[in-house]
Amino acid sequence: FSFLQERLRYILVLVLLLHSTDSFYVPGVAPINFHRNDPVEIKAVKLTSSRTQLPYEYYSLPFCQPSKITYKAENLGEVLRGDRIVNTPFQVSMNVEKKCEVLCNLPNKPVTLNVEQSKLIAERIREDYYVHLIADNLPVATRLEFYSNREEEEKKKEKDVQFEHGYRLGFMDGNKFYLHNHLSFILYYHREDVEESQEHTYRVVRFEVVPQSIKLEDLKADEKSMCTLPEATGSAPQEIDPTKENQLLFTYSVHWEESDIKWASRWDTYLTMSDVQIHWFSIINSVVVVFFLSGILSMIIIRTLRKDIANYNKEDDIEDTMEESGWKLVHGDVFRPPQYPMILSSLLGSGIQLFCMILIVIFVAMLGMLSPSSRGALMTTACFLFMFMGVFGGFFAGRLYRTLKGHRWKKGAFCTATLYPGVVFGICFVLNCFIWGKHSSGAVPFPTMVALLCMWFGISLPLVYLGYYFGFRKQPYDNPVRTNQIPRQIPEQRWYMNKFVGILMAGILPFGAMFIELFFIFSAIWENQFYYLFGFLFLVFIILVVSCSQISIVMVYFQLCAEDYRWWWRTFLVSGGSAFYVLIYAVFYFVNKLDIVEFIPSLLYFGYTALMVLSFWLLTGTIGFYAAYMFVRKIYAAVKID
Repeated sequence: FSFLQERLRYILVLVLLLHSTDSFYVPGVAPINFHRNDPVEIKAVKLTSSRTQLPYEYYSLPFCQPSKITYKAENLGEVLRGDRIVNTPFQVSMNVEKKCEVLCNLPNKPVTLNVEQSKLIAERIREDYYVHLIADNLPVATRLEFYSNREEEEKKKEKDVQFEHGYRLGFMDGNKFYLHNHLSFILYYHREDVEESQEHTYRVVRFEVVPQSIKLEDLKADEKSMCTLPEATGSAPQEIDPTKENQLLFTYSVHWEESDIKWASRWDTYLTMSDVQIHWFSIINSVVVVFFLSGILSMIIIRTLRKDIANYNKEDDIEDTMEESGWKLVHGDVFRPPQYPMILSSLLGSGIQLFCMILIVIFVAMLGMLSPSSRGALMTTACFLFMFMGVFGGFFAGRLYRTLKGHRWKKGAFCTATLYPGVVFGICFVLNCFIWGKHSSGAVPFPTMVALLCMWFGISLPLVYLGYYFGFRKQPYDNPVRTNQIPRQIPEQRWYMNKFVGILMAGILPFGAMFIELFFIFSAIWENQFYYLFGFLFLVFIILVVSCSQISIVMVYFQLCAEDYRWWWRTFLVSGGSAFYVLIYAVFYFVNKLDIVEFIPSLLYFGYTALMVLSFWLLTGTIGFYAAYMFVRKIYAAVKID
């Protein structure tokens, strides 16, 4: 009876716990409730530009500063993205309007920018920099209204509204520079339902800004730091002359509006920002095409194989078939270990590590746990997962190395743990030196770099060794046929069996399956957009795995029919053929979509693109290799060999 009582108590506690967590919102953080007059803190994140790709921290420019500057403690992802979240002197209270207030300095003492500061601001305006602020973890957005290409009658009625991240630092007119020195904040709140006796609580659901440039003389300010804005028609903008000192006032106004948007869907505005409507049709189209081609390939290869195997297994006319057919002839050499087995198994181990990491990240993000509201979470998760997936990478690499008759497992494990991560770290370190030279907040600070190295050698390396040890001790993969002592001579190959032709042919199908998605990913990385289509990405990832596997099987089948048994390295290279197309697409994107002109931004773009292409090649190469290996073992197990 006491046992039953104990059980009931546990169930009751569990029900209470579940009841208390029903208001918890998985993506991001718990909501903050404000009462009227509560301070709503406005923080600055960074300055960004898609023209230079170099983020800078907010106070790198001579903006008004609070009496004490405090930076928010940041996670790994935020640091790697170049976010430096810092407090600002804007005084905003919940549901309290402000007509116009001077931000710093008294009205009779305007801010004076010296020549150097003026030059810096003018340069940042020329480079098309945007300022990013946040209120209650919501990024600021600028509303853009324009008429769509509809019929004339409809034009008058309806404007299309889009939002742009952050606000422009300033604008150019001819050769003159103008700074946005007045910010009109428009904050939207949602009134929460409370009991009658309680005070109303509010939640911030949208944060917009209308930046304006207003000349010092036109801002009429009094001793209490209050100011009056001029009429829109008669005011002149605040020019910044880079050749001399400039005087100006930084001012702001606050306007609150009630909104029907619930707190849980407050990010929807930001996620529908990009001007590219999601090409549902294109994505579905690529899915259908890939499945159609996959179906055809599968049918052809299964029918051909069945015919081959039936012919090979006919005892009576075995001599005739031996004359005409290809892949059975190389049965004594097909499992002959390739050159450099250690490097091959190490690269495949890293490929497995990447595969597991990407699969888990996309799946978790698809469930909404890595939404854009939890800043830097995606990158932090990816880094840690890559480290921990070292166990699987090591295990598969160790087992394959043993199968390929390797003996030096310790060296193999070290190679697996350091080859790919070492290349990544090397490229990132060189690029980081250039970013350091530009004093950008995108440069990874030295302590973070040391922390990453500690994670690599303290978490990833031991885990790879552990996995490698167990993989190497495990029974090697069972090859169905024995390898001959003397290698068979390979006949001269046709031109289309060339490696490079194979890469070009094999890359088309997987690339075609995912290139629409690639556009969104590139926009997210290079144009400061949010990427949120993880459900689609998961679907595209599955299609990529299927198409890579099939194309790899087809290529290895043709190769063995041509009596060329050196398939190990070739399959790995050819299966990663879509990475070559990704590289071409990246060059196309650079030329057509980005207006990067300087050397360092171009170097950063191509440096990071090289890393993406390398990682993508490892990923697709590994998928293709394992598919081909399973296929080869299957077909040679199905034929009778004397």
